[in-house]
Amino acid sequence: MNALNDSSIAVVGPGAIGTAVAVALHEVGRTPLLCGRTHRDRLTLEDGDRLVTVSVPVWVNPAQVGRTVDLVFLAVKATQLEASAAWLAALCGPDTVVCVLQNGVEQLERVALHAPRARVVPTVVWFPAQARPNGSVRLRGDMRLSLPNTPEAGVVAEALQGSRCRVELSASFTALAWRKLLQNAAAGLMALTHRRSGMFSRSDIAELALAYLGECLAVARAEGAELGDEVLREILDKFQASPADMGTSILTDREAGRPLEWDVRNGIIARRGRARGIPTPISDILVPLLAAASDGPG
Repeated sequence: MNALNDSSIAVVGPGAIGTAVAVALHEVGRTPLLCGRTHRDRLTLEDGDRLVTVSVPVWVNPAQVGRTVDLVFLAVKATQLEASAAWLAALCGPDTVVCVLQNGVEQLERVALHAPRARVVPTVVWFPAQARPNGSVRLRGDMRLSLPNTPEAGVVAEALQGSRCRVELSASFTALAWRKLLQNAAAGLMALTHRRSGMFSRSDIAELALAYLGECLAVARAEGAELGDEVLREILDKFQASPADMGTSILTDREAGRPLEWDVRNGIIARRGRARGIPTPISDILVPLLAAASDGPG
């Protein structure tokens, strides 16, 4: 199949998450058009002892596309959204669905600015995928996405039907999105310490994480997320039960010296807290540190 001419699905940003989704589509005969910053001849996913390869090129010039597609999986980081605007302009028409595979709870507002003609659907990504130095991606869990129960989300579910990636359409999407945000916010501690999940076995870090999560939960509830107190312990337990060497995307970016998604993952807690009159003393310390680690100067 000529991916450039024939595919009605595109993946913009074939990094860790984008590669996993591209492989899931490829395995069920729906190989997507691959769009990114760096040309590659193939994508490779490591799943345990298996290697799965998508042998189609990654296109780097939006002007070569020539037509819109039915579905775009937008898998770039929030910090790369403006850089992907040319791809969205080239790929999206009024009937295009854009499935946003990004962190945060502001996906609709942010992406709609760059894809005003498309129908944007937010997504919660629940699976860990890790880029490897050799260019492959390591999948470290079963693939699962949560989306709101909307017609646009149904297009995504249909595209991934029968694949290794399970799609859940939820009437409680707001709660799920904020729950994932809490998890991502706590992972910011890993970026500051340059440590992986094993750090949460320390009693002092566990205590700090619970206090910070409690602060995040207060903001989430004010924003309409119906989440119970048990969520705090569940998130900490998940970090503590993970392999000690399990990383997170914000830590990977920190180690590589790339800009961090500090605002959509952590800054939002302080921003929304201020807007609602909710004190966020831990955020008031963590967020400037993450911002400086990301953007400098110095």
